[in-house]
Amino acid sequence: MKVMVTGGSGFIGSHLVEKLIDKGIKVRIYDLQSPDFLEELPEDKKKMVDYYQGSLLEQDRLRIASSGSDYIFHLAAVANVNDVEREPRYAFDINMTGTFNVLEAARNNPGIKRVIFASTVWSYQCTPQIGDEELQEDAPLALPSHFYTATKIAGEAMCKSYSDLYDVNYTILRFGVPYGVRARGAIVTAIFVHRALTGQAITIAGDGSQYRKFVNVEDLAEGCVLSLSEKARNKIYNLEGEEMVSIKDIADAVDELIGNVEIIYTEGRKGDFKGKDISNKAAKADLGWEPKISFKEGLGRYIDWYKKVLSQAQADEKAVALV
Repeated sequence: MKVMVTGGSGFIGSHLVEKLIDKGIKVRIYDLQSPDFLEELPEDKKKMVDYYQGSLLEQDRLRIASSGSDYIFHLAAVANVNDVEREPRYAFDINMTGTFNVLEAARNNPGIKRVIFASTVWSYQCTPQIGDEELQEDAPLALPSHFYTATKIAGEAMCKSYSDLYDVNYTILRFGVPYGVRARGAIVTAIFVHRALTGQAITIAGDGSQYRKFVNVEDLAEGCVLSLSEKARNKIYNLEGEEMVSIKDIADAVDELIGNVEIIYTEGRKGDFKGKDISNKAAKADLGWEPKISFKEGLGRYIDWYKKVLSQAQADEKAVALV
């Protein structure tokens, strides 16, 4: 089996690539960014991966790169909601035109069995929650208040329509909020840890009561691999965490693990996803997936990794100063 992973050099994509090759699956990474994480892998595993540099906006390049693949994992996107708000035109191009181009590549490469699309639990942003009832995958999605959510819901709709019109099979994975090793700097856990380790105050937008069921990136990558199952064809799954963790809880956990952290509260963000109780039972039932890494354990792993990153950066700065 061979799969192509758009965004395979990124945070979630790099972990997915590692999980795939651990299971003996050959991988092609399609990304503008070089997959530097491959340098950490043994030589025999490096040989199972090739890298094709390209943009989601290059339709012909996508078609050529995906030729010979059995599946496409489409993870590449503008995923930082602040970036989307600042540059909606670019977010539209990457998240919507890019998804269209991936689906076109699959339509024009009949050997591709399925496109596995990385969506988000932000899709439920404006879906009403009744009492204590968890939101399931079949809950009707209301018109979103954030443009990031709009682009992801549009991507889901395109997957469904391409299946109905062109027999391009899909699986939609609505990711919970990821955290963990290699996290991009804009993720809230990464921001808090960086500020704490560099002696800066942690800033919380609003009162900190907004919560997420965070999911560790390693658990998320495992869920992606399990979605290759035939049971997942033309279905939607929530890959959501188990623990409800508020933004204040994160700050308190960082303070506990690092110590002596100042916490400052500011005005809340417009269109922020306040958090919903979202079910992951379908993924458990069909795919045998459930998160295994607790939030505190995963946060501790990230802090240990990031300390090494900072230490290496400081060593590099000293080396440059001596030249």
